[in-house]
Amino acid sequence: MKSFSKKLLEWYNPASRNLPWKQTNDAYKIWLSEIILQQTRVEQGTPYYLAFIKQYPTVKKLAAAPLDDVLKLWEGLGYYSRARNLHVAAQQVMEEHKGKFPETHAEILQLKGIGNYTAAAIASFAYNLPHAVLDGNVFRVLSRVFGIETPIDSTEGKKQFEQLAQQLLDNKNPSTYNQAIMDFGALVCKPQNPLCEQCPFSSECKALELNKISLLPVKAKKLIKSERHFHYFVLFDAKDIYIKQRTAKDIWKGLFEFPVYESLQSTVNSQQIVSHPYIKKYGEPSTIDCRLSYKQTLSHQYINGHFYEIKLEKLPKFDKSYLKIPKTTILNYAFPKIVRSYLEDRLNFLT
Repeated sequence: MKSFSKKLLEWYNPASRNLPWKQTNDAYKIWLSEIILQQTRVEQGTPYYLAFIKQYPTVKKLAAAPLDDVLKLWEGLGYYSRARNLHVAAQQVMEEHKGKFPETHAEILQLKGIGNYTAAAIASFAYNLPHAVLDGNVFRVLSRVFGIETPIDSTEGKKQFEQLAQQLLDNKNPSTYNQAIMDFGALVCKPQNPLCEQCPFSSECKALELNKISLLPVKAKKLIKSERHFHYFVLFDAKDIYIKQRTAKDIWKGLFEFPVYESLQSTVNSQQIVSHPYIKKYGEPSTIDCRLSYKQTLSHQYINGHFYEIKLEKLPKFDKSYLKIPKTTILNYAFPKIVRSYLEDRLNFLT
């Protein structure tokens, strides 16, 4: 039987996924692509990658950019901690490495927001260093081909898969091998409906032999999602509107939203809005429009956004944590997807 790596490399066709970050060994661009593609499909992430490269062609440009601008460019991609960490890491490269992206796995791992997988990907793709990548695609391929039922989210499982991945790595061609196994997981050994008839490992695949394709890889922890209700007060007059930046250590830190309070209730009527202590200080509303609701699913939470359009004759003065902005400029700010959806539907009315 041919070795795993030899079969994999014989299967691999670099042109099978002609992605822009595969055409370079620039560590900055490879790093950027890896961060964008965390928790993101290639189809969704590619336009963001191209936009970032155009706006920030070098790590120096990214490090010097205001965080608000970075978040605005990231808007709609989700998992905004990635953008914040990206910005911090760019500044680390400038301050700690004199603007030159680090060239060893250990140094890369010290950058903000970079874990073992990302460090291995950058080290191998940019510098052809022998570090095996281990992402969702690789977990799936290895667990199926070798019939590994140890949960991938357990300490034992992570150690077992890391050791196997490193043993299988083609040390002479680590960059090509890592690209190959990731592409193989994406194109052949897919999560649903894998192309087993096209698989070069079908004769020795334990999952196929034991009819366990749909059962592997195994995850031990069952994700329990919480549900939250955000009640947004869209306060505006003929000219201006109020927004506020989220600063707490919570979802969407650094993004903007309307004045909000969170409750366990999904419904609040007009009288409750007017009498609520949060709204009383704003003055007497001239109109309160019907509630508009939107939903957004995050990795660990279900977010319900309820929007109340409250028109005032004149906006009162708020404390400095609120921004009173011309309604015509509202799209210049970065908002969570749920607020952005509302704005896309109601922008003509508001402005």
